[in-house]
Parts: sequence; structure tokens; C-alpha cells
Amino acid sequence: MSNPELMNQILTDRPALSRYRKRVKKSEGRLLREEAASELRERLDLVNRSFSSPVIVSAHPKFWKDAFNGDKSLKDGELHDIEAGAHDLAVHAMCLHWANDPVGQLIQMKRALRPDGLFLGICPGGQTMSELRSCLAQAEMEITGGMSPRVAPMAEIRDLGSLLQRAGFALPVADSITRRLSYSSPLHLVHDIRKTGESNALESRLRHFTRRGIFDRAFDLYLENYGDDTGGIYATLEIIVLTGWSPHPGQPQPLAPGSASVGLANALSGKKSPTSN
Repeated sequence: MSNPELMNQILTDRPALSRYRKRVKKSEGRLLREEAASELRERLDLVNRSFSSPVIVSAHPKFWKDAFNGDKSLKDGELHDIEAGAHDLAVHAMCLHWANDPVGQLIQMKRALRPDGLFLGICPGGQTMSELRSCLAQAEMEITGGMSPRVAPMAEIRDLGSLLQRAGFALPVADSITRRLSYSSPLHLVHDIRKTGESNALESRLRHFTRRGIFDRAFDLYLENYGDDTGGIYATLEIIVLTGWSPHPGQPQPLAPGSASVGLANALSGKKSPTSN
């Protein structure tokens, strides 16, 4: 069971998110998905194991099914119709940041795996679009004296790593890759976000149009603070990759506390402990 407190924290307006995703054209937003898929393929190559029955959860099932040759590709949602223990690979692709219950999502992925099955998750991290968030917040504070929720509060890497442990995965690992994206203007950046289906779907967002002056001021701030040498702007994209395994007796196990034969101080100094052979 997932944490009931998390279930009560409604982050995402799922109907709105669904509308944004439906209006994405087939040819749009592929660059981000292709980069994420390429990163996951590299991780699978490092595992050096073949997988016969992957399951993939994403906002764009057809793309990910083609990318990973998956026999089961599901559309992102709060609950997934996955047979327990039926898969040797479970992939959660670029949608965990919109989950109202991220631990519940990870638990469902773990439940889908056979013993010693592999879980791979990939999602935007907390540094993503930090420049845009900062400029929008400053502009809104200057003009209205307050701030409204505009960008999903994407998790930090340490938080996602702890979620893997809470979900019960063995050998959990979380790491990140940072990219600097270039755009000709802040407006082109905003249009690109829209094309990927990542517009503001926060449950707590304002339900009326934002004053034009806020965006004009935010774009001016963006150009002043995050312009590049070409006259355009840059934006940070942080991608976090999660890796975990369904527990199995044959996996490496941590040593029991107190079982070390060499003390830390002696290990650092190169000396042997009196108890060492």
C-alpha cells in the first residue's frame, strides 16, 4: 500500500494534463522523448542482460513501445492494469513528475516485476527550467505582490532515491544528467513546453488568464539574466534516472552492522585491525 498522506496531496489536475497531452502532434516533442529513450538504452547496455517481457508506462505509449519493443505499453495514470510478477523489465518514462502518488507508482512497478527484475525510471529533475521559474516568480511578485503555482515542483535526486527505498527496491540508484538547451527567445521556450504536453496542469494553478504584463516582464528578466552569446537564451534540463531491482536472494547483500574486520580509522590509515588475519 502507498502512503495515504501522499494520496491526499493532489498535485496534478489529471483531466487538464490529459487535454494538454492529446493536443501534442505526433511530430512534436520527440526530441525530449528520444533523448530519454537513448539514455535508458545506454543503461540497459550496461546491465548486459536480455529482457523478454518489458512493460512501459508513459504519456506516449506508441513511441515507447517502438523504442523498446515492449509487449505491454501503458498510458500514464494513477493505477495501471499490470499482472503481478509478469515482467522482467519495468520502465516508467518521463511522467513520474506528474504523479499524485509517486511512491504508489513505484510500488506498482515493483509489483509488476519478477524476482530479480529491473526497474528503470526517467523523469525531469528539480533543476529543470529553473531559469523560467525564477523569472516568472520575480515578475509576478513585482506586478501583483504574490506568486501563483506555474511549474510542477519536480523532485530532487535525493528525494527520488529515498522513494525507491520506500517502494522496496533492492540496490536502488538515482543519478542525473544535466543539459543546457538553447532557444532564440523565451517565447520559443514556452511554445516548446506546450508542444511537449507539459503545460501547467497543477491542481492549485490559477484558473484565469495571466496578465500579459507578467509574461512581458518575465521575458525581459530572462533575457537580462540568462541570455547567451548569440542573442538567444538558455534553459536547464535535468534528467534523473532511477534504477532498482525486484528483491531476490541471489543479489549482493549489505554486510551486517558490526561485521567489518577493519575499523574505519585503520582502513583510512592503511593499518590492519588487531582482529584482522
